[in-house]
Amino acid sequence: NTFEFKLLLDQLLLEQKDKLTVLFNSFVCDVNSLSDRIESVTVANKDGLVVVKPKVVIDCTGDADVAAWAGAPFEQNPEVQPLTLHFRIANVQGTPGLSGLCRAALEGAQKRGELPYYYGPGVMFLFGKNEVYVHGVRVPCDPTNAADLTRAEMQGRADAHAMFRAWKKEVPAFADAYFMEAYPWIGVRESRRIIGQYVLKENDLMTAARFEDAIATGCWYLDLHPNKTVVGSANDFDPKKVQPEPYDIPFGSLVPQKVENLLVAGRCHSATRGAHASTRVTATAMALGEAAGCAAALALQSKQQVATLDGVRVREALAALGAGSFTGTP
Repeated sequence: NTFEFKLLLDQLLLEQKDKLTVLFNSFVCDVNSLSDRIESVTVANKDGLVVVKPKVVIDCTGDADVAAWAGAPFEQNPEVQPLTLHFRIANVQGTPGLSGLCRAALEGAQKRGELPYYYGPGVMFLFGKNEVYVHGVRVPCDPTNAADLTRAEMQGRADAHAMFRAWKKEVPAFADAYFMEAYPWIGVRESRRIIGQYVLKENDLMTAARFEDAIATGCWYLDLHPNKTVVGSANDFDPKKVQPEPYDIPFGSLVPQKVENLLVAGRCHSATRGAHASTRVTATAMALGEAAGCAAALALQSKQQVATLDGVRVREALAALGAGSFTGTP
């Protein structure tokens, strides 16, 4: 329930209102750097252009916008994983084998030229007795390009509704269904990845690597979606062959090179493309965010730059907060 989740997050923020300034609907639009340090960040919102002079910046843009604009080195594959718009359909009747019936209908729609790309689809009763959550839209796009991202948003909505129409026409369970909502933002899997103090590699995942400065644990398989698959598999790898045991993510993968007061968190952290295919998922991104926040606080308390902060201290502080149990044994 996304609304109740927002209420919970609001409450968590309000509980710390004496320590936080929260600004919704505000977007970073410029970064001013000097001598490997971010001096100011410009934010656009209803007040106009607001200049913030931070001691520490945490880039959670997903696309490493702040890091890139600050001059931190990064990588971006020429063809990134496709974008997906999730959506919900209401008044659907539960039917055995529903996903298979939906898949067959989409195959027909694609052959008729009504749907360019898709995967799966995943059709799940998650929210209510007769509501389904769907992931199956696949839109090739460069999410760091404004015009291409706009096109992808429009294409995603068009494809979602094309799926709905195909099911309503051909799948009896959707006879009385109606399109409930599409999510407000199209989902991005991959864009820029910083080149940090440590680059997490596929072999680190597949050997369940341990690091002294471990600040999060990952366990998702190497989930690399092909850019333009019409139908069939959602993954470039065989999931059965790329399912790692739980592995450590080191603090060094959150620390960009060449910018001393910047951290990143989420899917733009430092990893090879294959390793990133596992670490990019939501739960792992949340853990990286907590680690970055903890590290920023430690740096301020000790009056040092995050680039020189000992990752072992971050691991120990997270463990003391109950964030996780990390072995710290390389």
